Amino acid sequence: MTAPLGPLTWDQVGERFYETGVDKGVLYLPNNAGVYTAGYAWNGLISVTESPSGAEASPQYADNIKYLNLISAEELGGTIEAFTYPDEFAICDGTAVPEDGVYLGQQGRRQFGLCYRTRLGNDTQGNDLGYKLHLIYAAQAAPSEKAYTTINDSPEALTFSWEFSTTPVPVTGHKPTALITVDSTKVGAPALATLEAALYGDADTGPSLPLPDEIIDMFAA
Repeated sequence: MTAPLGPLTWDQVGERFYETGVDKGVLYLPNNAGVYTAGYAWNGLISVTESPSGAEASPQYADNIKYLNLISAEELGGTIEAFTYPDEFAICDGTAVPEDGVYLGQQGRRQFGLCYRTRLGNDTQGNDLGYKLHLIYAAQAAPSEKAYTTINDSPEALTFSWEFSTTPVPVTGHKPTALITVDSTKVGAPALATLEAALYGDADTGPSLPLPDEIIDMFAA
């Protein structure tokens, strides 16, 4: 990346960028080979909080000086909050359904993938500048609290919240990752359309979550 020539300027027209909102949530379930071949619309999504951890410095000393810093592995976790969730998420939340309408808690928890979209805006186009697609792989939800309260003169809808952790998946030529972000303002429209057809499905195929190498190939082409 080449540094710009000339003096720096700040807050120019059209360069006051921001990111907001969350929508178009999709839950993906992997098959036994770890391929995310089934996707389900996640309605009522309120927020997704990405919470990276790790990447902490571990100083090493030699010759009476600080010799170097070793950095620990970075991990991705987070929190999903929603008014509701797809029925298919039950097996990711430790719930088995032996019969329609009958739910058994405290069961095994299946890994899942997640896609959601955030809006990009600036001072001239508002929220219509573009968007980012956030793709999360190999997530696993932890048991969550559900608070049921009485209906009163200030009613509020019950919200659900899940903390999740992830296991990075392989990426050729890079370290494994559990997160890919695609910026619509910086990628080619044809490749973006190909990715969204895979993520959301089209007339010929159902929704699926491509693995990182597949996504990189889409945009490299």
